Amino acid sequence: MKKDRGFTLIELLIVVAIIGIIAAIAIPNLLNAIDRGKQKRTMADMRSVGTAVESYSVDFNFYPIYTGDVDGSATGMEIEPTYIKKAPSKDGWNGVMQYDCGDGSEYTVHSYAKGGADDGLVGTGGPTQDFEADIFFSNGVFVQWPEGQQR
Repeated sequence: MKKDRGFTLIELLIVVAIIGIIAAIAIPNLLNAIDRGKQKRTMADMRSVGTAVESYSVDFNFYPIYTGDVDGSATGMEIEPTYIKKAPSKDGWNGVMQYDCGDGSEYTVHSYAKGGADDGLVGTGGPTQDFEADIFFSNGVFVQWPEGQQR
């Protein structure tokens, strides 16, 4: 008599449980890594806009007087294509980056980050521990950004 071979129900349940445990450990780390990549891309884009604005100020002795969405070709900003080939207008989370320079003496590039809206999560400046908190790049330095292990 030939005995059927195969996995028992208990063996299958144990394998499924092990896969579930591994997934429960790996998925939060994966999501954090994806947000970290979006944050780094946003910060690099903000730094690029800042470099273009600084180059503009070398030629004109003031920063572009413009307030609104980052648009390098907008009247007032006009940093494309001379100072940057194409200014990034969206952050890593596909939100709009903001530029603010009222009088030409100082500027701020601002991203709403993962939150995607001006939700008041400005913080006190410096590194934050929350991807939801806004990112600010002002006068050549980051004044608020996510850093370290995120919540």
